[in-house]
Amino acid sequence: MKGAIYFISKYGSTAQYANWIGNASGLPVRCVNNSNVDPMAYDFLVIASPVVFGKLLIGEWVKDNLAAIDGKPVIMVTVSGPQLDPDLDTWLGDSLPPELVSRMKHIALRGRRVFRNLTWYDRLMLRVEAMRARDQSARKEKLEDFDFVDKSCIYPVENLAREMQLSKAAHPHILS
Repeated sequence: MKGAIYFISKYGSTAQYANWIGNASGLPVRCVNNSNVDPMAYDFLVIASPVVFGKLLIGEWVKDNLAAIDGKPVIMVTVSGPQLDPDLDTWLGDSLPPELVSRMKHIALRGRRVFRNLTWYDRLMLRVEAMRARDQSARKEKLEDFDFVDKSCIYPVENLAREMQLSKAAHPHILS
């Protein structure tokens, strides 16, 4: 089967993962900010998005392209904070159509944050979140830099993509 990687990135971690996955799997990598990113031409998709303040940045693009995505196997890659948040499944459900969430395979990867490189709005939002945090360590964590971007983390995505490439027809049960 023919597949592609579609991604959006805000600060670069998701783009880095998408390019690593593309290089490892041989799949073309497409940034959804470009106008020529039609998912209709592919049998399966790897969709990668950062999670920013509880929302997947790629959510609107997915909704706008749902007709082209519908019925295809989807590997959803999310990139977020220093640890996997227990609310991640809720955020997926809030950001993506339920018919996609129920059938996609989700792989969560940890990201990177360099506080001085954030937009003023993102810095402000993190400061507000830090003030709301219940304990001192949580407050401190909201304002610290971290870098957990790790190429070895892409192997589950790479393996699923290879399984899809080797399939002769769309088999959504492979992703179950």
